[in-house]
Amino acid sequence: MGDESAHKKLEDKNNTLTPTTVDEDILKKQKEIDDWLPITSSRNAKWWYAAFHNVTAMVGAGVLSLPSAMSYLGWGPGVVILILSWLITLYTLWQMVEMHEMVPGKRFDRYHELGQHAFGEKLGLYIVVPQQLICEVGVDIVYMVTGGKSLEKIHSLVAPQKHIKTTYFIMIFASVHFILSHLPNFNSISGVSLAAAVMSLTYSTIAWTASVHKGVQSHVEYGYKASTATGTVFNFLTALGDVAFAYAGHNVVLEIQATIPSTPEKPSKGPMWRGVVIAYIVVALCYFPVALIGYYMFGNNVEENILISLEKPTWLIVAANMFVVIHVIGSYQ
Repeated sequence: MGDESAHKKLEDKNNTLTPTTVDEDILKKQKEIDDWLPITSSRNAKWWYAAFHNVTAMVGAGVLSLPSAMSYLGWGPGVVILILSWLITLYTLWQMVEMHEMVPGKRFDRYHELGQHAFGEKLGLYIVVPQQLICEVGVDIVYMVTGGKSLEKIHSLVAPQKHIKTTYFIMIFASVHFILSHLPNFNSISGVSLAAAVMSLTYSTIAWTASVHKGVQSHVEYGYKASTATGTVFNFLTALGDVAFAYAGHNVVLEIQATIPSTPEKPSKGPMWRGVVIAYIVVALCYFPVALIGYYMFGNNVEENILISLEKPTWLIVAANMFVVIHVIGSYQ
């Protein structure tokens, strides 16, 4: 009887899972998931990867609409809103970088994980995922249309005698992503992101230097376009949306940081923040000259896309639109 009791106790002891064993199993399963997911399967990114990923995520075709936004806002409010948006989005991005590893031993690699930590397992998903999907899908639709229209603009300048529907140009743009979307992980598109980041700085520079070359237009006016108070308010709110869209690059911040290696001695927030600072310097070099010089040269007659206002020289506008296409390819990815 005593032997049976001792044997049972030994069996129970062997079958008991210690907290350490459970933790190890959870960590093992998590590692298997991380190795499979394209965001975390490669964690060897450097700080400069973070720089051009952030530039590509933030600087989009929205920068070309900033002179038009300025025409709705006016000089005073426009300059203040541009600077405030730059500072506020930099501050909120810093918060995201800090929160990525705020729980020791855990990394919040995706937004829904951070949402679940803040609001609970179920509520976090319900709060975060719908908003993230709306943001991602909406932005990608804008990039598809922008890429297609830029291709259409190139075609209209090179072969104006042949008309092709915008839909077909959008399909051409989409076909590129059919190939790129098969790349295995986030780091594998680093070359695409680098090209896109360079393109964003290039076409922004073309936009403001070509505006300077064209000079201040005759009969330029800086007053509000709308003739009624209602119209002015509506235009003002529209311009705020344009500025917000131009600065909308935080939708993949956690995923970018997830590709950077991290240890207790050297957490990922160090190289990530260095990349963010470089990215925001590039953002300032793209946004402020385009917005202020474009508005100064064309006043409230500026088009929604500054490149349309320029029109000539043809070769430069073709090149700028090609750069836009390459950039939004990276942004879409």
